[in-house]
Amino acid sequence: MSVEVKEQPLWKPGRNLQEQSNLKRYMDWLFVKKGLYFRSYHDLWDWSVTDLEDFWESLWHYFNIKSHDLYLEVLQRPQSGMIGTKWFTRSKLNYAEHIFRNKTKDRPAIVFQSEQSALKEISWDTLEAEVAAVAAWLRQRGVKPGDRVAAVVPNIPQSVTAFLAVNSIGAVWSSCSPDFGKAAIMDRFLQIEPKVLFIADGYSYNGKTYDITSFAQDLSFSLPSVRDTVLISNIDSETKPERFTSWEDILHLQNFGIDFEPVPFDHPIWILYSSGTTAQPKAITHSVGGCLLEHFKALILHQNVKPGDRYFWYSTTGWMMWNYALGSLLCGATLVLYDGAPAYPSSQVLWTLAEKAKITHFGSGASYFINSMKSGVSIASERLNKLETIGSTGSPLPAEVYEWIYRQVKKDVWLISLSGGTDVCSAFVGGCPILPVYAGEIQCRMLGCRIEAYDENGKPVQNELGEMVITRPMPSMPVYFWNDEDDERYYSSYFEMYPNVWRHGDWIRITSRQSVIIHGRSDATLNRGGVRIGTAEIYRAVESIADVKDSLAVYLEKESGGGTISLFVVLGKDKTLTEKLKQQIKEVLRSQYSPRHVPDTIEQVNDIPYTMNGKKIEAPMKRILMGEDPLKCINMDTVRNPESLKAFV
Repeated sequence: MSVEVKEQPLWKPGRNLQEQSNLKRYMDWLFVKKGLYFRSYHDLWDWSVTDLEDFWESLWHYFNIKSHDLYLEVLQRPQSGMIGTKWFTRSKLNYAEHIFRNKTKDRPAIVFQSEQSALKEISWDTLEAEVAAVAAWLRQRGVKPGDRVAAVVPNIPQSVTAFLAVNSIGAVWSSCSPDFGKAAIMDRFLQIEPKVLFIADGYSYNGKTYDITSFAQDLSFSLPSVRDTVLISNIDSETKPERFTSWEDILHLQNFGIDFEPVPFDHPIWILYSSGTTAQPKAITHSVGGCLLEHFKALILHQNVKPGDRYFWYSTTGWMMWNYALGSLLCGATLVLYDGAPAYPSSQVLWTLAEKAKITHFGSGASYFINSMKSGVSIASERLNKLETIGSTGSPLPAEVYEWIYRQVKKDVWLISLSGGTDVCSAFVGGCPILPVYAGEIQCRMLGCRIEAYDENGKPVQNELGEMVITRPMPSMPVYFWNDEDDERYYSSYFEMYPNVWRHGDWIRITSRQSVIIHGRSDATLNRGGVRIGTAEIYRAVESIADVKDSLAVYLEKESGGGTISLFVVLGKDKTLTEKLKQQIKEVLRSQYSPRHVPDTIEQVNDIPYTMNGKKIEAPMKRILMGEDPLKCINMDTVRNPESLKAFV
């Protein structure tokens, strides 16, 4: 279905940004060094996805990647498909080593604030000393390259230190947020058999402090592969398990600086996990070299991160955006961390942090910006004088939120909507500093990402709704799933629908100006009269109504054929679903989209179920509403708000 695009951009890059952007400098470098001239971003993108080897090799040299051995081949393809693709064979490198190339006394490495602690800075000298101490301890305890080290930690500086130490010695990192339940954590860590566990004594959220030392002891005993457990004091718990090693004791160990372990390009850097809402979480394993190159490209070229900038993305250690944000340290930026609820003690807290911490790049999930708009948060834009970009991801950002940001937050900010995932620990589509921003649209397909929209016949289409696919390999695609013999889960996750083509699971539309609109997950698509409707369209329209805080749309098939669209809405405080409001919802959907978008039923619920990473649970809810046992449809430990499910059973 065709959707009208707004022709007037909300933002255009000024001449100074265009000329001084990292992307323009890269294009100039290509001209000088390679004799390659591109008139536009789209010409550059076309080259990047056509001449793969030349493009990725150019990034290797442009970013001055340090390899301890010369690479033999840029790209080595398997006999068929993408699984098994090799990049920069024989090269050996280290992610953390590239981060510490930016060590300086001119600015801090990390700026941190939490619900319980005021804003503070961590110098590069301090970070280096602590990483060196933790790395030395890990080696003393027998941790070797390839060993897994797990962590259950909040978004605090010690978590960054622990990751850098683990990575520096060639071990493999994997983390969960401490608000995950034991079953959810066990589902993840039992798969990878960690040798060491880092765990905090507790965390604070929404004004409450949670002591998890008893849970820490239970978890440590339940993971048979764990030889050592390190307790990080975050809330100063009085409970000190005897057999645990104290983080503070480790920091006092004598060491002789960081000894970086070079590892092959495809050596694992970390293991991330799918949501696990319907099955055991997939242990998605990424490579050191792939993430290194991808993060340089995405952050420097597509977000224009520069030395001295301050980069913030609200996240937990269980979301891939935490790993992605670490990449800002590769760019010479200061990493800004916040631990706590995004609206405690008020909805102003993160915007105040942006002002106090002098944040240059401010990012969060789309739901945060939607909630900020709906809550009527007051933002003093004149105080955000350092803010250059706002980033959003996790779900589609509605057009009216784009407009609100330019109207209420900052009129000259560059809004970057990203979409990618845990699958690549980056984005496929995102920002471009030399292109305009249109409401509801993602600026571009990112360099090196051959994104297409496929119709039902597997043919690429433009300006039509289609299945998002990636037709060429990327270095940051998973090297494998952990314990996935013969790559069976890897193949079934992406390649079953189209042979040798990655199906990502989103409905997208590539516009005539080459921007991208995400219409929601394809596995949650509503099929009315043969017309495919993305759930994001429903949410975008319904949640534009002032009284509607949140919504969930589900298509329920009938045995006799056809089906019905059921819409569930969460309303504002003390609001009830009247016939007048139902008619308003239907009229908004009919006028903004079509009569096919109008639901058959509308019901009020107290809450919409979300995953731990803040995504609406759609496909499992359909199965529950069709009468299946909820316990067979969904893993309750992966649901952020399990009490919300009662209204659907």
